[in-house]
Amino acid sequence: MFGLGVPELIVIGVIVLLIFGSKRIPEIGKGLGGAIREFKNIGKEIRGSGPKKENSKKLLDEGKDAQPSIEAKMAKKVMEQVPGVKKVMEIKDKVDKVTDLIE
Repeated sequence: MFGLGVPELIVIGVIVLLIFGSKRIPEIGKGLGGAIREFKNIGKEIRGSGPKKENSKKLLDEGKDAQPSIEAKMAKKVMEQVPGVKKVMEIKDKVDKVTDLIE
């Protein structure tokens, strides 16, 4: 498995435990698991025969011409499910605004 043995995996596990703490690891695991599950669902949707009829009717009724991209769907799901990502994105937006004001 990528040249990693048991001792290396134990060291990595201890470092992760020290960095995130024992209370945050289950939250992070749950968020990443949900994001991976959504990624698989989106992949199945793409490989399928296209969007479901219900979704396409809703999009047409709402007046949208195109579906959101895969990247947009994944970013939305990651922001919803992985703790801390939403805060980081908000900070990034603020930094971008300040950068625009300075320039």
